[in-house]
Amino acid sequence: MNIWLGVIDLQEIMPFLFLLLVIIAIVLNLFALMNLITLLITLPLLFISIYLTIYAFTHKRVYRGSR
Repeated sequence: MNIWLGVIDLQEIMPFLFLLLVIIAIVLNLFALMNLITLLITLPLLFISIYLTIYAFTHKRVYRGSR
């Protein structure tokens, strides 16, 4: 019997957390376009969150063998 059957791996949930971060960054960017906060903070945050989301969805676990 596997004890860890109900545990969710962090590698599986990470892309969806980054996707949530992208949604939050888009909302903050909309606030910045309304001049409520500065674009100097929101644009790099949006770029980094999109980059991390794409990386998390495309990163594969590859077995490279033992050396």
